[in-house]
Amino acid sequence: MSRVSLKSLTWIFLRVGNLTFGGGDPTMAALQSELVGSRRWLSPEQYALIYGLARITPGTNVAAFSAAAAWRILGWVAAVLAVLAMTVPSSIIVILLTRGYQASSSNTLAMAAIGGMLAAAIGMMATGAWQLLEPRIRDGDRLRAVALFTASLIASLRFSMSPIQVLGLAALVGFIWRGPAEK
Repeated sequence: MSRVSLKSLTWIFLRVGNLTFGGGDPTMAALQSELVGSRRWLSPEQYALIYGLARITPGTNVAAFSAAAAWRILGWVAAVLAVLAMTVPSSIIVILLTRGYQASSSNTLAMAAIGGMLAAAIGMMATGAWQLLEPRIRDGDRLRAVALFTASLIASLRFSMSPIQVLGLAALVGFIWRGPAEK
């Protein structure tokens, strides 16, 4: 177990919180590697308890996790510094990127680059959707899959339904309209 200092603990939350991509789960996994695996500042049981409690708290789970883990290791000051280290730098980056976007919105080259990135992001989302949909498209079940996909798209775009509402309706229709392999 390495020595715990407020500076070293805050540095870990600053580094992991602002350089880990993919959301809360990869961030908490990186923190597990640092706090449990490398430094042994938390036991696996303590990590599991903090992780579980953070997952059920309302709001940002990774902020709740960071506050609880830092509090468990060094107390309240550490909890506040961990949350600030994880949120303030990324918030500043978002503000700067937003201002940069606003300033470059009249620049045709910048807007073309943003358009290209948007197209790539849409392509990645479409690929992910296809990977989820493709295993369900079997002989005799194509009509059902296409109908559910099309109806979900229309419900979302035309009627401005939230993703939760669309998923709920799709689950209900899928339950009622069973495919040939499910009967």
